[in-house]
Amino acid sequence: MVSPAIEVADLTKRFDRTVAVDGIGFTVFRGQTAALLGGNGAGKTTTLSMLLGLLLPSAGKIRVFGEDMLRHRYRVLPRINFSSPYVDLPHRLTTRQNLAVYGRLYGVRRLEERIEALAADLQIGIFLDRPYGKLSAGQKTRVALAKALLNEPELLLLDEPTASLDPDTADWVRTYLETYRARTGATILLASHNMAEVERLCSEVMMMRAGRIVDRGPPEELIARYSRTNLEEVFLAIARREENLEVAE
Repeated sequence: MVSPAIEVADLTKRFDRTVAVDGIGFTVFRGQTAALLGGNGAGKTTTLSMLLGLLLPSAGKIRVFGEDMLRHRYRVLPRINFSSPYVDLPHRLTTRQNLAVYGRLYGVRRLEERIEALAADLQIGIFLDRPYGKLSAGQKTRVALAKALLNEPELLLLDEPTASLDPDTADWVRTYLETYRARTGATILLASHNMAEVERLCSEVMMMRAGRIVDRGPPEELIARYSRTNLEEVFLAIARREENLEVAE
């Protein structure tokens, strides 16, 4: 039986009077690729931040690889990594210097070799020695992914992993992620506004609205449930409240 990589129960986050995440619960199993979907402000990034330990929950529980993230997160943080195009690296450092800093933080062995291998895999070699602040948005996205893969994480959390990438490069990155998961058995949880990307990569989808999970299931099941032709139409149905939705148990 496959064991859980992530277990979330009654997870809540409040900012003063605003409830960003409202008592959600879900499980992601080892080796699975799952998605948190929802419009802007639905609570996706806040949820990912709590999973990483960057934000403390107002209430609820998070377990990663069986460990309580509120009490023992340092036992599992070396096995996790995160990528987001919205989190900048230091602009004055070169790409290589940025990767070296994070590689040392994770205690990556044979770090220079690892950086060179990732540079070749993600096609960032030509700007390894360029200041990060001089890179284009698409180049920064690829560097962020390289940073997230430095320690070969068992759990990879991705916020808009192909944002700012052209269609060809985005497709290449998706293939790389599929190959990485198949090779390592890693678990991937992503937030994305690209529904075709989610349909391709994910076996489980959790639809969020106003901080709550309002529906969930494999993409093909959600498409059939809402009598739509693709996941984007399901997303729009939920976002526009075209269905009489109840919060999923």
